[in-house]
Amino acid sequence: MTRLSINVNKVAVLRNSRGGSVPDVREAARVALEAGCGGITVHPRPDQRHIRPSDVEALSLLLRSRDGDPEFNIEGNPVPGPRGDYPGLLPLVLAVRPQQVTLVPDGDGQITSDHGWRLDPEPTGLRERIAEAKTAGCRVSLFMDAGSPDIARVAELGADRIELYTGPYAAAHAAGYANAALDACARSAEVARSAGLGVNAGHDLDQRNLLDFLRHVQGVDEVSIGHAVFSEAIYDGLAATVARYLAIIAASRSV
Repeated sequence: MTRLSINVNKVAVLRNSRGGSVPDVREAARVALEAGCGGITVHPRPDQRHIRPSDVEALSLLLRSRDGDPEFNIEGNPVPGPRGDYPGLLPLVLAVRPQQVTLVPDGDGQITSDHGWRLDPEPTGLRERIAEAKTAGCRVSLFMDAGSPDIARVAELGADRIELYTGPYAAAHAAGYANAALDACARSAEVARSAGLGVNAGHDLDQRNLLDFLRHVQGVDEVSIGHAVFSEAIYDGLAATVARYLAIIAASRSV
C-alpha cells in the first residue's frame, strides 16, 4: 500500500512567523502519526525559513520511539554548505540517519520546489552525494519531472527511487484537463520501475486530486503531502484530515 508521509514544514513556518515554540512541530508530527500516517517529511533549507536543525533531531527521536515502521524522509539540496547553525543537508542526514533522503535541485530564491533534476550533463558531485547518503543506510530518491528523459539514469547514479514532481499534474487537474499529465506520470513511473527504481510522488497533491493520481499511476510507494494537509486541517482538524487521506489511498486499491 502507498505510504503517506506528512510534510510538517508549514507548522514550522507558522511557529517561526511569531517566534517561540508554538505550534510545536514535534507535536504536529505525533498527531499525524497517531492518526495513522506512515512517516514524516521535512525539507530543511539553509535560510531556515521553516525547519531547523533542532527540529530534525527532535523528529528523529520521535520517530525512533514509535512502534511500527514510521519513516523519516529528509528532503533538500545536497550542494549548499554550512550557513550559521545549518550544517548542510548531508551532515544533518549523517547525524540522524533517516530511512530516506530525497535530493531536490532547489535554490534559496525558490518559494517551493518547482522542477526536478536534469541529469544530462550529470550534475557535478551528485553521484558522490548519493553514495554518501547511502553510507548512512538511507534510501535515496531524486526529485524528477514527469516526462523527463533522464529517469532511467537515476538508477545509474546509484539512487533507489524517484519522486515525481506532481505540481503540473495538480494544476492540470484543477483546470479540468488532467489526462495528459496523468499519462506522463504513469509513463514515467513505468520507466522508473523498469529501471529497478521505486516511485514516490509529491507536490500539490490534495484530497481532490490524489485518488485520480493513484488510480492512474501504478505502483506508487509513497506520497508526501504537507501544504494541502495543513491548509485543510485549519478547517477540519489534523487527525481527521490525515484519516481522510488514508481513506483515499485505501480506496485507490479497490479497483
